Parts: sequence; C-alpha cells; structure tokens
Amino acid sequence: MGPLDFANHVLNFAAPALCVGLFLALLAPWALRPAAVRLSWQGQSAVNALAGLAALALGLWFFGNDGKMASYGAMLCACSLAQWAGMRFGH
Repeated sequence: MGPLDFANHVLNFAAPALCVGLFLALLAPWALRPAAVRLSWQGQSAVNALAGLAALALGLWFFGNDGKMASYGAMLCACSLAQWAGMRFGH
C-alpha cells in the first residue's frame, strides 16, 4: 500500500467522527439554550471528534475490521456524551 492509499484509508476512517463532532458542536446551541454551551464550537468539535475517533479505534481493535454498525453506534454515543459533558462541565 502506497502513502496515498494509506492517507485515503485514514481519512475515510476518521471522516465520520470528524463530521459528527462538527455537526454536534454547531447544532447544539440551536437545539438547547445558547447559554448552555460553555466551550467554543472549535474546541467542542475537537473534543467530540477525538471521542468519536477513540470509539471507532476501539471498534476496529475489538472487531478486527472497520465499518461495523456497532462501532458507528458507539461513536455516536461517545460524541453525544462528549458534547453533553462539554456543555455541562466546560469552562
């Protein structure tokens, strides 16, 4: 596998977590009270994406391959929990 193929695989692996993390951070103020959001959208997006990437990596390790629906469900739970914690306990 060449470096471009490797980069393509890594970006496709990370894309769901990055998108879900960004959309959660941007849409949370509309769904909830704007005063409830305590972190900037960039910071909360990064925290959400890291939580989602960790869940996907654990799913890859546990199942041995990528793309399981259980991994995506765990990613959604991890991103949602990170968003909730950032809004509740953030600065």
